[in-house]
Amino acid sequence: RLSLEEALQWSQSFEKLITSKYGPMIYQAYLETEHSEENIKFWLACEAYKKITSQRKRISVARKLFTKYIEPQAPNEINIDNPVRKTIIRNLQEPTESCFDEAQRIIYMHMERDSYPRFLESKFYQELKHSLQTNSNNPTVN
Repeated sequence: RLSLEEALQWSQSFEKLITSKYGPMIYQAYLETEHSEENIKFWLACEAYKKITSQRKRISVARKLFTKYIEPQAPNEINIDNPVRKTIIRNLQEPTESCFDEAQRIIYMHMERDSYPRFLESKFYQELKHSLQTNSNNPTVN
C-alpha cells in the first residue's frame, strides 16, 4: 500500500521515484496520460534484461527490446541518437547484460529532465498526494 511518506519522497529526486516500490508504476500511469510511457517501459525492461543469466534468453529478449523500442519505426520507439542505435545493432550479434546501458542512460536523462518535472507539477501527482493525506488523516478509510 502506497504511503504518503513514499509519495512525498518522489519530489526529492527522480532517483527516489524510480527506485521506490510504487514509484515506477505510478510514474508509468502518469506517462500513459501523456501518451509517452515508452520511456519508462523501456527503462524497466532494461532493468529486467540485466538480470537475465541465460545467454539464450538474453539473445531472445535483446531482439524483442530492439524491435519494440530501438529500430526505426518501432511500435514504442524511444528517442536515441543514431550512433547509440548502431552500437546496439552491433551488440545484438552477441548481446551482453550491458548492451542497452547507453540507451537506458539517455532515456533516464530524458525522463529526469523532461517528464519528471511535469509529473511533479501535474494534477495527477497533486491529487494523489492529497488523497493520501486525506486517508492518513482519517485512518478508517482504506
